[in-house]
Amino acid sequence: VERQNQAGMARNENVVNCLYPKRDAIFKLICFPWAGGSSNYFAKWGQTIHDSVEVHSIRLAGRESRWNEPFASDPDQLIEEIVCALLPVLQDKPFAFFGHSMGSYTALLTALQLKNKHKLEPIHLFLSSAVIPREKNSQVIKLEHMAEEQTKSFLVTFGGTPKDLIDKEFIQQVSPKLKADGHIFQKYNFDSLPFLPTISCDLSCFWGSEDIVKDMKGWKEITSGNLHAHVLPGDHFYFMETSNENFIKDYITKCLELSMLVSV
Repeated sequence: VERQNQAGMARNENVVNCLYPKRDAIFKLICFPWAGGSSNYFAKWGQTIHDSVEVHSIRLAGRESRWNEPFASDPDQLIEEIVCALLPVLQDKPFAFFGHSMGSYTALLTALQLKNKHKLEPIHLFLSSAVIPREKNSQVIKLEHMAEEQTKSFLVTFGGTPKDLIDKEFIQQVSPKLKADGHIFQKYNFDSLPFLPTISCDLSCFWGSEDIVKDMKGWKEITSGNLHAHVLPGDHFYFMETSNENFIKDYITKCLELSMLVSV
């Protein structure tokens, strides 16, 4: 039994990346990466965010320490895997989710399953650069069918990658992850969401002034809580600018601390 528990813990640590554990933290922030992204970018936030917040980031199969695992192909199994890995992490402290682009939808689906099956709900959802769920299908780019030139054009258009890095070798490295995540993204189903609020926590949305996503205020329809919207200078990967990243981390900290004051 002990060996099984150890194997389970190792498995969870593969899925949930925490580079900077903070035993005395008050809150836990779970971050969900974008299509083709890895866990390390957001996991590094743990070093510079306020000491009251411990940062965890979701690591999907087929990348980093999970490079030898096949990419996820079934969205239900993907969310179930994330939920199972998060359950031991979320039991002892208030938690919030942050998701960027595709990660916004992964965060929402994870929140819904946690609420419906385990009576757990984040105290705040922070979502970035994603159209409202019921408009997702009209915005899906066929990532899994893109040729090399289309992948290069996609990376240039969306930003987040220095143009001088986008060569043939880079595209060959990133393309399998983009296509795998694009396949999952197309299968994410939100058909039942437009009819009623599905969560009750407050929701904060961020997007770039030059982003392909122009407005996220419609996300209000999924929650009975409040919605706060913020437009920051930049493109789809606006948060990679140091000033924007610092704003987001400070804003998250203040929101979480305020939520504790309100609940007292």
